[in-house]
Amino acid sequence: MGMPSLSHGDAQDLLAAFKKGWETRAPDLIVALFGSDIDYRSDPFAEPLTGLNAVRALWNDVAETQAHVEFDAERIWVSGAAVLASWHAAYTRRNTAERVRVRGFMTLELGDDGRVHRFRQWPMERVVGTDSTLAASLLDQEGGSD
Repeated sequence: MGMPSLSHGDAQDLLAAFKKGWETRAPDLIVALFGSDIDYRSDPFAEPLTGLNAVRALWNDVAETQAHVEFDAERIWVSGAAVLASWHAAYTRRNTAERVRVRGFMTLELGDDGRVHRFRQWPMERVVGTDSTLAASLLDQEGGSD
């Protein structure tokens, strides 16, 4: 049972796929990164999500509630079968048009199948303003029925 030893390029590819999935709000792309026995913790105080259905539900919600997403890994480290990354992101909350900036750190531990089986994340986020492109459409909607 030898754990895969990842290269820095493997880690960059993994984070590029995560970026594409989040930025394009494509839950299938995100879920494809994880093994069926995934142990996923989106922040240190959250209950862990276990299994692909729970992860899919989380990312379906993200896709539904966020717009104008940007994600970039700043620094990437590799240790055996683990990828560690500091990152920053931004998104707009669809229901309020609030623009949110996020900085965080994540660990992704891969199994023999090349998929992530343990995911940990430590995000810090702050509302930094209003996304005027989304705010205008929200105001238009308020003029109609609730």
